[in-house]
Parts: sequence; C-alpha cells; structure tokens
Amino acid sequence: MIQYLTNNHEVVLAALQQHIYLALLPILIGLVVALPIGYLGVRFPWFYHPLVNVCGVLYSIPSLALFVFLPVLLGTKILAPVNIVVALTIYTVALLARTVADGLRSVDPVITQSATAMGYRRLRRLFDVELPVALPVILAGLRVATVSNISLVSVGALIGVGGLGQLFTRGFQLFYLEPIIIGIILSVLLAGLADLIIVLVQRALTPWTRHQHGGGAA
Repeated sequence: MIQYLTNNHEVVLAALQQHIYLALLPILIGLVVALPIGYLGVRFPWFYHPLVNVCGVLYSIPSLALFVFLPVLLGTKILAPVNIVVALTIYTVALLARTVADGLRSVDPVITQSATAMGYRRLRRLFDVELPVALPVILAGLRVATVSNISLVSVGALIGVGGLGQLFTRGFQLFYLEPIIIGIILSVLLAGLADLIIVLVQRALTPWTRHQHGGGAA
C-alpha cells in the first residue's frame, strides 16, 4: 500500500482534493439556503408540515438516479462536477431545512418573549437569541449532512466523477486491492475530521452547553 501511495500520490491527492470540494461546497450552499427556509417553517406554522414532507421526499431520492437525471434537467454534461454539487446541495437543504426549523421550534417561548420585552425586533431576536439557542440542534444536523455528503460523493464515481470513489472503481476494474483500501481509509478519516471540526466549533460557539452537561454529571 505504501508503494502504491508513493507511485500514485498525485492521483490520490487530486482525488482527495476533488472529494473535499464536492462534499463541502454543497454543505456551505445548502446551509445558506436552508436557514431562511427553516425560519419560514417557524415563522408561518402552516408551512412547517409541507416543508417536512417535501424535505422527506427529496432526501429519499436515490443518489445515483439524481446524478443521472440532473444533466438532463440542467443541460450539463454527465461528467460535469456541477451535477454532484447540485445533487448534494439538494440533499443538504432537505436535511438542514427541517433541522433548522426544529431547532428554532425548540427555543423556549419564554426566551423569545423575554427578548421581545427587552426591545429586540424580529431579525435581531432571531440572530442574537433564537439561532444561538437552536445552534446545538442545527449543528447536529450539519454533522449528519457533512458525513452523509462525504459518503455520497463516492457514488458519483459510477458516472465518472467521484473524488475518492474513483480509487474504488479503479481498484475494481483492475482487481487491485490497494486503491480500494486507500480510498476507504481516506474517506473515513475525512468524515471523522469534518465531524470533529464541527464538534469543536459547536463547543466554541455554545460554551453554556458544556456547563450544563458538567452540572448534570456532578
């Protein structure tokens, strides 16, 4: 395996870089899109259940079918990386929009009423009070979406674009075990690292949750 890495380190590094790009760009786009959609699900209660239903349907679409269908819908080439980005953005929005709505719905009404009584207008209350309180729920959903995207990128290798998944297909085609093992190890390490980063960000942004957990343990 070391010899394979030595002889093919440029190929492996390029596959890893593409994997990171294809997995994390949809997370950034999806989070930006999901935040206002999730807020609308709380702002207008009648919108919440349709939102949940639509998100459930979108998230249940098989990834390979979506990868193949999007070029027809977007008019792009089937090997264009944009197809993977759009598909994973759809999955990310489907997962995070509901998570954002559930996080905001979990905020104690007493907190929002107190903020309103202190003179907070709706948008300021959202960004300064509601979102920080809902952040643990939102980041929990973000962890799931991130790990899921890192896994789903490899499926794109079946249509020719898939980051580390290309090591899988190459190994299967050549009946060569080393690239498959390297692809699996790097995928797991990447998912673990991304999850750890989100956990550390959550701890930095929500220090009060650590105090709550510490108090409970005591």
